[in-house]
Amino acid sequence: MVLDKLPYDVRASGGVARTADLKVIEAVMNAITIPVSAKCRIGHYEEAKLLEEVGVDLIDESEVLTPVDEKSHINKWLFRVPFVNGARNLPEALRRIYEGASMIRTKGEAGTGNVSEAVKHMKLVNRDIAMLRGHYMAGDYEAIWLYARENNVPYELALLTARLGRLPVVNFAAGGIATPADAALMMWLGADGVFVGSGIFKSNDPEARARAIVLATAFYDDPETVVEAQKMVSERSAMMGIDIRKLKPEELLQTRGD
Repeated sequence: MVLDKLPYDVRASGGVARTADLKVIEAVMNAITIPVSAKCRIGHYEEAKLLEEVGVDLIDESEVLTPVDEKSHINKWLFRVPFVNGARNLPEALRRIYEGASMIRTKGEAGTGNVSEAVKHMKLVNRDIAMLRGHYMAGDYEAIWLYARENNVPYELALLTARLGRLPVVNFAAGGIATPADAALMMWLGADGVFVGSGIFKSNDPEARARAIVLATAFYDDPETVVEAQKMVSERSAMMGIDIRKLKPEELLQTRGD
């Protein structure tokens, strides 16, 4: 993920956060062989088109950047490149999928080093999926239809989610993940993977922390390996966290573009 600023720095600097410098994105793409993604502002079709044109592998229509449209997201079906969008609950996730998102990023509160919001939102998604699955197994399709109508989501997507017992696209967790234990927890809660930015690069041991988080993510269901991963880093080296309860409503990033 190529960023102009990490979420932690976005909070500190204020102003308007935009997509990264295209020359920097191209330089990163030319230097590495793994897939490269970049963020665009919510609703900013032109930033997304530019990112598609330079050849990124994934576009994150991200609430971390300053939205240009507080009401409407990009119609992802107009693009060839896949998109990821954030969501705090199942209705938000299904609306983003209906718009064409190929991946969902369960929102935490980015740049805080506090995983509590990511946990809360993953549990909200899981709760509604379990409820829909129960209706499906009972043959209660009317209840699924009512859920879709009340939450302004397409019935077909709600029904598909109920049948699968999970989101119909990949679901990553992000926002506030700072330790191997945080990453393992999100995987245990049902995430398909994790995004970690500030938690690594704002720590004092970024290389060791990145390796440890990868290890804990891959082997989250093996306590011995997670212990090994956690021992690879020190709490004294972790990023300085932010108590989310002390943030003003206007300082929250997760509520942008809902």
